Amino acid sequence: MPLYKICLLGDGGVGKTSLRERFLGKGFQSGYILTIGADFAVQNLEIDNRQYKFQIWDLAGQQRFSAVRTLYYKGSHGAILVFDRTRPDSLYNLENWKKELFNNVGRQVPYVILGNKSDLPNTIEEEELNNFIEKSQQEIQNIPFRIKYLNTSAKSGENVTEAFSVLGRSIKDFIEKYKQFQTN
Repeated sequence: MPLYKICLLGDGGVGKTSLRERFLGKGFQSGYILTIGADFAVQNLEIDNRQYKFQIWDLAGQQRFSAVRTLYYKGSHGAILVFDRTRPDSLYNLENWKKELFNNVGRQVPYVILGNKSDLPNTIEEEELNNFIEKSQQEIQNIPFRIKYLNTSAKSGENVTEAFSVLGRSIKDFIEKYKQFQTN
């Protein structure tokens, strides 16, 4: 069974741990628990009639943990970048998360962007979000993967499993195309 190491990235309090817990089938907890350094879990998921194992690294979002986080990126196949739809600053800060991901993995890897807390009123303009996604795609124009965006809610479960499935397909396709991409 293929194993994909993925990192959950984003500012503190955006819902990374809640999304992971929902994906693991543990439900939603309304209290905020600070992740210290990193936490990880393993979950199997079927994608296109094949089982995949996800090793999910939930990295602490607070700046004071940045030195510790660098250890956990090594060997990552992909990432989920999460922002809180009620906090525009968390979207802007994804720029720093993308840079940290690339700098620590040492190469571009597939990622999806999640606008979490879709069960709450959105305070981010659609045009702003679309511009961010388009700019992100342009930054990787020579790499064979498309950035996907999903609205999610750890509370309701909206698109949580779908987010991991989308990332899994992107990683699978990237690995297949990257082999071909390397030889051309």
